Amino acid sequence: MSVSVKTIRRWIAAGTLPAYRCGNRAIRIKLDDLEAAPRQIPSARA
Repeated sequence: MSVSVKTIRRWIAAGTLPAYRCGNRAIRIKLDDLEAAPRQIPSARA
């Protein structure tokens, strides 16, 4: 995804990216949800 772990955690906390806790520390994210996450559109250079 080319984003930092901190950004992924921010999306989870904001509710933008659904995640599921497995056990004490592990967090799981469905691949479909990750692929549907917001992506930055590259700006056009003029």
